[in-house]
Amino acid sequence: MRRFLVLAAACGALTLAGCGFTPLYAQPGVVSNLAAIDVTAPGGRTGFLLRQHLDDAFAKNRTGPAKYAMRLSLSEARYPRGIRTDNVATRYEYVLTADYTLANLPAGDIAKKGRVRVELTYDSADQPYASIAAQQDAEDRGAEEVARRIQLELAAWLATGEPKASKTPTVVPPKAAGNPRKG
Repeated sequence: MRRFLVLAAACGALTLAGCGFTPLYAQPGVVSNLAAIDVTAPGGRTGFLLRQHLDDAFAKNRTGPAKYAMRLSLSEARYPRGIRTDNVATRYEYVLTADYTLANLPAGDIAKKGRVRVELTYDSADQPYASIAAQQDAEDRGAEEVARRIQLELAAWLATGEPKASKTPTVVPPKAAGNPRKG
């Protein structure tokens, strides 16, 4: 049985090596470029939390120059769920949407734009301070999840060759033959 397990592990390793599998963060430049992003978040508690979580997720290099500048805008919404018979919500749904723009430095041309949306729920207690603590915990969890998703999007973008943003839109000419709109 032991020989079979060793043989299966060896075959699995050879299969992965043969297919060209490379971990996302092993791609050259992914970690160093993530660490060179300067994040500017909007004011407020959630913006502060999101900037902290992004700096942690990117492993921000505070000693080197920034290669990118990220601007964030946030949208928060809270919806009552689980209404009791006395019309008091026992649970809330918290929705956090973050739009980000990544610009190359020092030129400032846009390299990437994106939007991340996170939905989560939390219980609302009858005690006011417990309810506030639950809401703040939801904000922190939402900011942490948004940071994680932005980190993954940017890491995948950087690993696939970091496409350059074009300053002029690409125009595709219409086909000459078979275009029903041409008259």
